[in-house]
Amino acid sequence: MNREEAYALMTEYTESPSLRRHMLAVEVAMRAYAERFGENADLWGVVGLLHDFDYERYPDVAVEGHPVVGSKILRERGVSEEIIRAILSHAAEITGVQPQSLMEKTLVAVDELTGFIIAVALVRPSKSILDVKLKSIKKKWKDKAFAAGVNREEIEHATEALGIPLEEHIQFVLDAMKAQAEKLDLTGLGS
Repeated sequence: MNREEAYALMTEYTESPSLRRHMLAVEVAMRAYAERFGENADLWGVVGLLHDFDYERYPDVAVEGHPVVGSKILRERGVSEEIIRAILSHAAEITGVQPQSLMEKTLVAVDELTGFIIAVALVRPSKSILDVKLKSIKKKWKDKAFAAGVNREEIEHATEALGIPLEEHIQFVLDAMKAQAEKLDLTGLGS
């Protein structure tokens, strides 16, 4: 599945602008890491773009919900098992598919982090990711009431599995997202 097909599928199943932005942000982070690791950026980007495509229609993270239903839809559409497995691995507690490959581990490490960074950007007066600094993210990270749904421990463990220090990981993902601020509608100009 190429990027255009993945984008069409994502938009077919997802109407929410914030959920679309999240998947685009994960795509951006996955592509950046693929390039850093010398991997296939197109493949990694498709995984990022599709990882939550079924969430709006099947929001229960369960055996009969996200991402299991999505994996069935992807199989029906002939999507590779490599992509499907990666998507299933980002909900290992439900699917039993533990992240093993570098791509799978990276997806888990960037998924919730992108959401956290977006939240930090949107509480800034400018609402621009371009104004977000690592120290702002670290300060909000310690505030457990801020973006309380973000599983910081999962991000920390996933980052550790990548062998990257947490601060370096956060900065890398932030930089990748800043480079695509317009695509993510995070420039502050009407976001």
